[in-house]
Amino acid sequence: MTPDGERTMCTYLGACAELGPEDIDARQVASAAVTYLEGYLWDRPRAKDAFRLAMSLTHQADRRVALSLSDGFCVERHRAEFLDLVRSGVDVLFANEDEIRSLCQVSTTDAAVAQLRGACEILVVTRGEKGSVVAGAGVQYEVPAVPAAVVDTTGAGDAYAAGFLHGLTRGAGLHECAHLGSAAAARIISHLGSHAIPDITIRRG
Repeated sequence: MTPDGERTMCTYLGACAELGPEDIDARQVASAAVTYLEGYLWDRPRAKDAFRLAMSLTHQADRRVALSLSDGFCVERHRAEFLDLVRSGVDVLFANEDEIRSLCQVSTTDAAVAQLRGACEILVVTRGEKGSVVAGAGVQYEVPAVPAAVVDTTGAGDAYAAGFLHGLTRGAGLHECAHLGSAAAARIISHLGSHAIPDITIRRG
């Protein structure tokens, strides 16, 4: 780990690598406000089938599909398929700057956002200490990060997505959703390890 809390991560999917369509519970998917999918799982053919089934069931129930691009290497391996997913079946896309630039094969985040705006309902790009950009329904916001003493950035992206979706499923506006995501990420990066801190209270600000 570097002094600024960055780390090199080697992902191990464990049992998730065996995910297949038979593991998708249609009733649970239909009852969820948002089905959150991880790009990591797109490496396995049966997991792709599970993805597609979950997305279909979600939209049949008039719910939202959220996708995290997960990792720049995933994007490089599956760029064309990810772009097709974003344009055809993803409602909320989460990506960091490196991932979104790789997906669009452009050199700047602004160019990537401009290219993908409108491809899905909501586009969210996390930018570390620079906060995040969120675009959707004719609006775009740059939302600052919540200040934190950075110890370990592990889990920041997933924590951000959790905070954002917490707000979204409760009717918050996109700016507020992004703030909630930043607040959740700030709590995670302020201690070692990616586990959640019990009894987190997120205050609006």
